[in-house]
Amino acid sequence: MNTNFTPKRKKWPWVLFIVFLFIFAGGFYAYSFVKNLTPEKLLESDFVQKQIIKQVGDENSDLLNIIPDLLGFEEPKTYLFLFLNNTELRPGGGFIGSYATMHFDKGQTSILQMGGTENISKSSSSDNPPGILKDKLGVDKWYFRDSNWSPDFAFSSEKTLEFYKNGNNVGADDIDGVVGVTTDVLEDLMLITGPFVVDGIEFTSQNVIEKLEYEVEYAYDDKGLEFHERKDILETFMLALMNHVKGDIFKNLSKYKNLALALLKEKNIVIFSLSEKKEDILTKNNWGGRMNESDGDYLLWVDANLAALKTDYVIKRDLYYSIDRNVATIKMLYKHTGKFDWRTTRYLSYARVYVPSDSLLLAAKFGGETIDMKKIDGGTEGGKQWFGTFISIEPGEEKELEFEYELPVGVLDDLDYSLLVQKQIGMNNVDLHLNLNFKSDISSAEPAEEENKFGDNTYNFETELTKDLEFDVKF
Repeated sequence: MNTNFTPKRKKWPWVLFIVFLFIFAGGFYAYSFVKNLTPEKLLESDFVQKQIIKQVGDENSDLLNIIPDLLGFEEPKTYLFLFLNNTELRPGGGFIGSYATMHFDKGQTSILQMGGTENISKSSSSDNPPGILKDKLGVDKWYFRDSNWSPDFAFSSEKTLEFYKNGNNVGADDIDGVVGVTTDVLEDLMLITGPFVVDGIEFTSQNVIEKLEYEVEYAYDDKGLEFHERKDILETFMLALMNHVKGDIFKNLSKYKNLALALLKEKNIVIFSLSEKKEDILTKNNWGGRMNESDGDYLLWVDANLAALKTDYVIKRDLYYSIDRNVATIKMLYKHTGKFDWRTTRYLSYARVYVPSDSLLLAAKFGGETIDMKKIDGGTEGGKQWFGTFISIEPGEEKELEFEYELPVGVLDDLDYSLLVQKQIGMNNVDLHLNLNFKSDISSAEPAEEENKFGDNTYNFETELTKDLEFDVKF
């Protein structure tokens, strides 16, 4: 696909990026379809704004103040959209397989540049890749496709934009923000639209990602397509998806609204704005995929799939965190439920855990075996300390990676304890298990334990890690 063509007006991107639009504009677009009014006029309507608040909820009503600006009603806006394949998990949400640069101007959209990241100019890179990428992927440059190396979407977006500008790509100097979308978005959208057929292929919510991956990885060759044409089916597919969403968005507006809010909360849609004011609002709502500040304890586990195909979709994770006085132990149990085939292989991950600044690593184990401390990397980012190492897990295996470290002074005191557990962008199918032992008996906790566990100095809690979680314990 030619990635440097003359901008051309198209309608299909409205739903290609419906996940971005229906949260900010879903309400008034539904009215637009029915009343045949312009979005600009609808935005000025007190009635419509009240209806949007009613649909979205008072707790999200402050976003109405930035809708016109985000969608280019006040002045033209340009966004870089990244399609994050979280079946190949990367720190910033997933491998950047495709991208699109979009221009918004009073409800009109233009594609400035789009395509597979393998086709983007090699000048969109850096000569200094992270050491682990150079070692495990055998690359001598840090490419655009690997630019989301930070688990903080704002940091990753800044690096992605830097690479995009390096290659003199279309619209690079005009970009106002970055939007990341994972594969879960397509699956969840199709739970609402139902199955449909594209180019003789039936897509369902259960098979959509697998079939699209097969088409762009293998089937294109059987169809006589060139390598640079292999992702053309994505446009055809998204056009069909658009038609289905447009056909029932008013009927299912509540479902689309709830889905959008869930996808944002669960970090399957993340947004970064270069406007400080807009970024503050996104951060306030926890929609920016940032590593948040924490005055107490902190935990973020990050996996980076390195040359393990799309194996993340068959990895089940259990995250165990325990503290005993000032010593913390964090363990991730990986269960590889797949096999060797065209889509999955042994799981290869550069796993890192982010913890409070000044934490001191004491030991590490993998599969029950002690890891030589020389094989453990460490550093600081976003005001956090991190430890990391490379692991390999065969199909059918269960293995546990463990880090033991000393918490810094101040995390634990005699009055209360707080813990912020953040979910990696795009990492799903994770259960969290807490076993926290304190020197004093607990007087209250939020969330509360089961009642039969009250009255001692131990806090035990288990839940799915579908979103960022905060815990507060008082003594």
